[in-house]
Amino acid sequence: MSASESWLIAVAGYAVLLAWPISTVILVWFAVRYVGTHRAKVVNRAVAGGDGRPEHFWIIVPALNEEAVVANTVNAALGLRGPSGTLARVLVVDDGSDDRTPEVLAAIDHPRLHVMRRELPEARQGKGEALNAAYRYIAQQTAEAGVRPDRVVLGIIDGDGQGSENILVEVNRLMRDTKVGAVQVQVRIRNRNKLLGAVQDLEFGAIVDACQNMRDALDTVGLGGNGQFSRLSTLLALGPAPWSSCLVEDLELGLRMHLGGVSIRYTSRASVTQQAVVDVRRLTRQRTRWAQGNMQCARYLGRLFSSPRIARTALVEMLHYLLSPWANAMVTVGLATMTLTGAIGLLIGQPVPFLPTWVALAESVAVWIAVTTFPGLLWALVHKHKRGDEGMPRMLIAALAYPAFLILGLAATYRALGRQASGRQSWAKTERLVEEPLAA
Repeated sequence: MSASESWLIAVAGYAVLLAWPISTVILVWFAVRYVGTHRAKVVNRAVAGGDGRPEHFWIIVPALNEEAVVANTVNAALGLRGPSGTLARVLVVDDGSDDRTPEVLAAIDHPRLHVMRRELPEARQGKGEALNAAYRYIAQQTAEAGVRPDRVVLGIIDGDGQGSENILVEVNRLMRDTKVGAVQVQVRIRNRNKLLGAVQDLEFGAIVDACQNMRDALDTVGLGGNGQFSRLSTLLALGPAPWSSCLVEDLELGLRMHLGGVSIRYTSRASVTQQAVVDVRRLTRQRTRWAQGNMQCARYLGRLFSSPRIARTALVEMLHYLLSPWANAMVTVGLATMTLTGAIGLLIGQPVPFLPTWVALAESVAVWIAVTTFPGLLWALVHKHKRGDEGMPRMLIAALAYPAFLILGLAATYRALGRQASGRQSWAKTERLVEEPLAA
């Protein structure tokens, strides 16, 4: 390798490395400065978009062995009120639980609670199939009642989820625009008193929130597994099974909606809280599932490219979202290889041109550490500024732990690649933590 080639590689490596903090600064500027103005535009557009406000809400709770949390989730969902006191019906899909979930649900006596018990072999076919069963039941009930499906909204709250009191009001406000077929609310973490919980709340409460606000401006909002709300009419247009067997059935549903010309809005004025995964092994398993599901959604790339309903700016953002995890994994391998090559060259007395001395190697490592630490610290400030419900010391500790959290994500990406290549699709359920019971 010539000296010029070596320096070219070094310059390219630093350019890639610095792209992350630079893009973070841009996204932070958007999150802090632009969201307020854009929010006003969204509300004004919803008011001018007609009167598509929902009149009926169903909260679907998919439950498989959720005895530790399902009572709190159901009681919280039953307490949600929409505009003018509109009350939501709650449909729990007991997907073949073999713990005390059925007994816990049977002990909740409420006229707006419906429990659908699924038995094997139909049960335990994935979250998507459980949601499809609930959707078909609600569609039948709606048709029999003679209610317009565009006035009915289905909200998904996971077994450990709890929606904020204003969640139905906010969804109703955004869905006044008849073009809006779905709304995603912000996700927060409840057990953020633990370090891994605080890091995940930094991720959801600041980083994901900023990304979703940017997507809201570009009309590329992605649906999450928790806190998604969809019109029944929008789901009916997707057939008898809107949710698929994809490992990230929520992301895929959002892509299908965008391809169908459906507008999806995001709001951080309402939220749903969930439990963080506070065990490193289980967290790696969860992120591996997400990464593998992201890979499965790559089959939509061709349709996104060819769709006349996807604007070019929206296409760029969607491609970034679908491909960046794999690009990050490859770039990390490249940078690590460069560093290792430089160190070996110094050890054997044949240094490469772009790392001629141990001092140069140490400086490069210092730059790498600074670049990977800086975004977390910046997001901690954003979290404190926008959320204001966590002390700065805890957020700074979470920010310092954020680079290790990213390394865990990279490991999950590599594991996902291996699982996808070997055809493995099965997953163990995420364990729940017992919480203090909520008042019924």
